Amino acid sequence: MMMLFFRLLHPTPDTRHPAFRTYLILSIVLFLALLVGIMQGAVALDPVTILKILLRSAGISVGPVTWQAADETILLELRLPRVLGGALVGAALATAGVLFQGLLRNPLADPYIIGTSAGAGFSATVAMLVLPPASILGFGSVAFSAFVGGLLAVLLVYRLSRVDGRCSPVTLLLAGVIVNTVLGYLGSLSILLFEGSEFRLRRVFTWLMGGIAVNDPRQLLVVGSIILVGIVMAYGYAISLNALAVGEEGAQALGVDLDREAGRIITLGALLTGAAVSISGLIGFLGLAVPHILRLLIGPDHRRLVPASALAGATLLVLADTAARSIAAPTELPVGIFTALLGGPLFLFLLRCTGRESEWR
Repeated sequence: MMMLFFRLLHPTPDTRHPAFRTYLILSIVLFLALLVGIMQGAVALDPVTILKILLRSAGISVGPVTWQAADETILLELRLPRVLGGALVGAALATAGVLFQGLLRNPLADPYIIGTSAGAGFSATVAMLVLPPASILGFGSVAFSAFVGGLLAVLLVYRLSRVDGRCSPVTLLLAGVIVNTVLGYLGSLSILLFEGSEFRLRRVFTWLMGGIAVNDPRQLLVVGSIILVGIVMAYGYAISLNALAVGEEGAQALGVDLDREAGRIITLGALLTGAAVSISGLIGFLGLAVPHILRLLIGPDHRRLVPASALAGATLLVLADTAARSIAAPTELPVGIFTALLGGPLFLFLLRCTGRESEWR
């Protein structure tokens, strides 16, 4: 996964090119983060044991079993799916952040700005409070409701933002704020009106604060397919996003069909975000901070920004999730707290050091 993006985007890489070095460094850091995430937790696993269990599960002989059966269960059924899921979610949110920041030409845009979070949060809240347990392709009613609710909310925002057949960034932002506010209060009203058990209410609040939950291998297959294909497609819009940096008139002069590209970029960003929240709940800040930080470090060219953000977002969320389940083990803390604690100070540090705003051209 780590070098997949670079191979797809640059089939014959030049190792002297700065972009290659950037991807290589980010890939190495992601690999180390994945290793730390697999090793750390309520039960620590050493690298040798991890390697032997993985080889044995692949049918390769590794000699006598020197580990406990519980270690194998923890690694294969709990920790590895969760770490991989965290990497996918982080990559998806960071890529969606690049798409929305580039489309709206606003460094404060994030994957949730056009209603995805409110739609997913409202739908998931209702599902947790009133719907019976169910499973579709490994996804429970909550995950499926969050995915569908997020997409429907984005569709509503896009419809509301179209004026005279056109969709401008300003009307899109305003429609997103309105839909987010209304659905957010409807979700809160649902919680207040529900007279169920304290367990269900606690589950709602935990989901709203974010947490990686992969309960079935099919979830990784479905979500991973959507996210990996989505990231490759996002790179395909890099040229259009670069053109939009000079303004709408400049983009049109360069041959960019704004209405068509805006609709496709919004749909792609919504799919990435919806796939992410279906297994993670609402994880804020990451989709805002990662693209902005990388824009300060490597420049505004979306051909570099998209794959770099995917790798960095995956790394940040894996580290945040590792901290969330390790610091107070065996109690797990909401991962959204740690994305803010990890990304926030770094974000502010870079802004202070650069002393300038993000460049858009």
